[in-house]
Amino acid sequence: MSEVRIAAEPRTEFGKGPARRTRRAGKVPAVLYGHGTDPRHITLPGHELMLALKTPNALLRLQGLDGGDELALPKDVQRDPLKGFLEHVDLLVVKRGEKVTVEVPVQVTGDVVPDGMLDQQLVQVSLEAEATHIPQAIEVNVEGMAIGDQLLAKDLPLPSGATLDAEEDTLVLHVIAAPTAAQREAELGEGEAAEGEGAVEAEGEAEAKSEGGEE
Repeated sequence: MSEVRIAAEPRTEFGKGPARRTRRAGKVPAVLYGHGTDPRHITLPGHELMLALKTPNALLRLQGLDGGDELALPKDVQRDPLKGFLEHVDLLVVKRGEKVTVEVPVQVTGDVVPDGMLDQQLVQVSLEAEATHIPQAIEVNVEGMAIGDQLLAKDLPLPSGATLDAEEDTLVLHVIAAPTAAQREAELGEGEAAEGEGAVEAEGEAEAKSEGGEE
């Protein structure tokens, strides 16, 4: 995993007002903690940080800190629920050679048999890996998998140096029979019937309320 170099500045003002001013200036409030040190409050450039966080478990090299550069992993990212901009980030200090536990995406490639349908139960898996060698994803090739085939967590192709931090028998994905055209039509018909019944019930309730009002 390559490092993303990013400039960090100390933050001395706290609270909602200073945080809003920081964001208006195009920066993001952050807290850096770990390795028994006191939490350090910093700000990071918003655009560069947003680009870096597009990579899962991005390894950041924070530059400009007292005492020299620090390597850090994002542990908690808070975004505005409506606009999606970064509001605050918690960062964990890591060292080369140190093992960390992270959630890594499970990416599927290939196609199962034509009459089958892939049912993926696990979209990310917990791994223990060296802090500077965290895989961006675990790639699983499902090409030609047949109905009834399954993949458990213990079957995942982990990169060298990474170990599973989850129950080995956890179901990651399996192949089920794809619904036939008749089954899809039947399900569609049931859905339309249910919607029709709901509309009739709503109309009946409206009429009852109207009659009650007239009395």
